[in-house]
Amino acid sequence: MSQTQSPLAGLSNSDFDELDFLRRSGSAALAELFTKYQPQLQRMVSFRLDQRLYGRVDPTDVLQEAFVEISRRIHEFVTDPKTSFFVWARQITWQTLLTIHRLNLEVQKRDAGRELPLHWSAHSEATSVSLSSKLAGDATSPSQALMRDERAALLRQSLDAMDPIDREVLALRHFEHLTNNEVAEVLGIQKQAASNRYVRALERLRIIMIEVMPDGQ
Repeated sequence: MSQTQSPLAGLSNSDFDELDFLRRSGSAALAELFTKYQPQLQRMVSFRLDQRLYGRVDPTDVLQEAFVEISRRIHEFVTDPKTSFFVWARQITWQTLLTIHRLNLEVQKRDAGRELPLHWSAHSEATSVSLSSKLAGDATSPSQALMRDERAALLRQSLDAMDPIDREVLALRHFEHLTNNEVAEVLGIQKQAASNRYVRALERLRIIMIEVMPDGQ
């Protein structure tokens, strides 16, 4: 990468026309934009990677495959953009992860290679599993691991009872670190609705955590 300062440096999405940048600078612009959003995309992959693939699949490998697919399909975005570049790139990265899950776990589910709706980017069951695992915490001994697994199972049961969109808002805000505006765009809902759902989901999560983990551990 050149030492010349990136045209994206210090600019927010509202300050910079990413679509125009892509149209003017082509592959160089694509590399810049992917680098800009790579931390967010890596958080998404790390959060949603199936635990059975830990040690076998590295999030950076998923991102590399996603970038190849994004590069191959960038003309689709430039020609007919329906979302921001980040949401479009996140969707392709999610599709790439689904494909890796399918190939490595040999599960006979919906074809991950098919185009998924841009407005709904996650399977509810997978989100519950990821949330419960993260919320249950890490374990340092066999007894702690057993307690963690028991709590994760209880958390997942409670999370499954939540509204799927509320659950997804929690995942996007807390574990992918998306802004409220980004959450609204990813889920295809109004910004105020995303904000309201987040407040409601946080309160529901607070109650769940008290019920499942009353000692706060």
